[in-house]
Amino acid sequence: MTAAAPLLRVRDLTLEFVTRGGTVRALDAVGLAVAEGETVGVVGESGSGKSVMALAVMGLLDRAGRITAGGVEYRGRRIEALPERELRRLRGPEIAMVFQNPRTALNPIRPVGRQLVDVIRAHRALGRRAAEAEAVAMLRAVRITDPEARMGAYPFELSGGMCQRVMIALALACAPRLVIADEPTTGLDVTTQAVIMDLVAGLAAERAMAALFITHDLALAAEHCHRIVVMHAGQVVETATPGRLFAAPAHPYTRQLARSTPGEATTVATLETVPGNLPDLTDPCLPACRYAARCPLVAPRCLTERPPRTEPWPGHAVFCWNPA
Repeated sequence: MTAAAPLLRVRDLTLEFVTRGGTVRALDAVGLAVAEGETVGVVGESGSGKSVMALAVMGLLDRAGRITAGGVEYRGRRIEALPERELRRLRGPEIAMVFQNPRTALNPIRPVGRQLVDVIRAHRALGRRAAEAEAVAMLRAVRITDPEARMGAYPFELSGGMCQRVMIALALACAPRLVIADEPTTGLDVTTQAVIMDLVAGLAAERAMAALFITHDLALAAEHCHRIVVMHAGQVVETATPGRLFAAPAHPYTRQLARSTPGEATTVATLETVPGNLPDLTDPCLPACRYAARCPLVAPRCLTERPPRTEPWPGHAVFCWNPA
């Protein structure tokens, strides 16, 4: 990728949610960057903070959420500092999101075509007929058969894969420069997962869009991303190209994730799991490295000193006191 300023930069983002059960320290100094035309994958277990980070980028945090340090920059502008009116101008034409559960993201009592038309007309100066024609074209672009007829379908009349295609059409309807795909294959069968990922990747390349792909599936990330960011319990632990990351993972958590990913030669007997559980993020005494309680290489300083950033290879960063 070029050395130009990134399209998106998440800089030391620290975020928490104030709840009745305590303060959830969801993100801890998270940092990543996405360049123009680049696809970056974010991987990790459920609860790692991947989706929360994406919502912060979109400016869609719940009222209980608050950024306590760092921030999000899009084309050099601090997103969290923008008023809601400015954020609405960014969403759609500049940044769009494919949510992980299309059946809850789509309005169940409006035809999918009408939802597409509403989005298009909200951001583009088109009349209704022109917007309808554009909506049909978008449904055709995401390979929905007989798009004219599907315009009048309700979400409950479509399969999970079809609903996800509609979500992709909604996200891309205004030709954004950056698309965030948050677990876009959740709940889909393996064949449909591959079709959806090929579709997202193909459209991103065709339209020269940058993409932030959030998933727990390391194989999908390796196949479709230029770089991968590994998160655990709200912290970034490693980032590298797929080839480098899987050939020589440096963080103990990344190595364990790789071992727990099924492969062609994997059997139930040989498949490993990541030991232990994610830490309680409401604990006010969280260790400096949140993987410490699960790590076979833990040392006393892991509990009290933030792991340093080291580069075992150019472009390969790891945050660990005892990297491989």
